[in-house]
Amino acid sequence: MSIKQRLLLSNIGMIVLPIVGFLLVEIVLGYVMFVILNGSLEGSDLQLFLNVRFIGIILILIITNGLLTYYVSRSIITPIKHLTLSAKKIREGDLEYSVATNKKDELGELSNTFEALRLSLKQAKADQAKYERNRQELVASISHDLSTPLTSIKGHIKGIQDGVANTPDKLERYMNIIYKTANEMDGLIGNLLQYSKLDIERVPFAFEEVDLYSFFTDFIDELAFDLEREEGMARLKADKNDDYIVKADREQLRRVVTNIVQNSLKYMDKERKMIEVYLKSEPHQVKVEIKDNGRGIAKKDILHIFESFYRTDTSRNSSTGGSGLGLAIVKKIMGQHGGKVWADSKQGEGTSIYFTLKKVSS
Repeated sequence: MSIKQRLLLSNIGMIVLPIVGFLLVEIVLGYVMFVILNGSLEGSDLQLFLNVRFIGIILILIITNGLLTYYVSRSIITPIKHLTLSAKKIREGDLEYSVATNKKDELGELSNTFEALRLSLKQAKADQAKYERNRQELVASISHDLSTPLTSIKGHIKGIQDGVANTPDKLERYMNIIYKTANEMDGLIGNLLQYSKLDIERVPFAFEEVDLYSFFTDFIDELAFDLEREEGMARLKADKNDDYIVKADREQLRRVVTNIVQNSLKYMDKERKMIEVYLKSEPHQVKVEIKDNGRGIAKKDILHIFESFYRTDTSRNSSTGGSGLGLAIVKKIMGQHGGKVWADSKQGEGTSIYFTLKKVSS
C-alpha cells in the first residue's frame, strides 16, 4: 500500500472510527444505565450518563487518533531511520549495512534504490581496489621488463668503452646486440602506449564493413611468404560462399590478428611451423580460429593469458622478448568491437585462439 493510500485511509479512519465509537458508547452506556440498572431519564442519572458519555467520547478520540497516528508515522519513520543510518555508515566508509526491503510503497522503492546505490558503491570500491593492485603490478612489470634490456645495453656499451670489443667483428656484434635490444624496448613501449590508450578509451575506432574472407586471404598470403623461409606453412580454411562480412576497424583488426600470430610464432617449438586460420559463418556472427602447432599452454594458465603482463612458467617468459601485453591488447580491441576472445590448448599439440565479430546482416 502506498503512503498516499495509507494517509487517505488514516484520515477516513479518524472520522469513521470515532463515529462508530460514539454510537457504541451511546448504545452500551444507555443499555447499562437505563435498562440493566433501571436509571432515570431525568435528574442525576441523566447527568451521569451525559458525563460518562462525554468522557468516553474524549477517550475514543484520543485512542483512535493516537493509534492511527502511531501506525502511519511508524510505517514512515522506521524506514527513514534505516536510510539515515545507512547514509551515515556509507559516509564513514562502511558499505555493509543493507536497507533492502520487500515493501511496495514509495519508501520501499526509495530503500531499494538506495540499496542499489550501496551495492554499486561497494562494487566500485572493489573495482578501485582491484585497479590499484593492477596498477602496482603494472608498474612492477614495466620496471622489470625495462630494466633487463637496459642492463644489457649498458653492459655492451661499457664493453665497447673498456675496449673489450677490440676487433671489428666484436664491435659489430656488440652494436647489433645493442640495436636489437633497443628495438625490443621500443616494441615494449609501443605496446604499453597502445594498451594504455585502449585502457582509457583514447583509441579512435573507424568501423566499416570488412569481408573477413578477403581480409584473411591477403593476410595469409603475406604470412605464408614469410614462413616459407623457415619451411613453415600458413593456410586459410573457409567456405568462400558463406557470408563473412562484419563491422570492424580494419587497422585494429589487423593488430589483433598480428598479435595473435606473433605470439604463436614466438613460442613455437616445432621445426616446421604451422599457422591455420578457420572461418565459421554463424547466424549473427563470424567465429575466427587461429591455430598453431606450438608447445601448448597448461590448463591452469589458459584463463589468464589475456591478462596484462601475464606469463606462464614454461611458454611465456621474459627471455623470449615478449612484452606480455600482446594478448591483453587483443582482448581490449575485441571488447571495443563487442566480440569475445578465448583460447583452447593441448600441451605438446598446439593452441587455438578464437574471437567473434558481429555480422553486418545481423
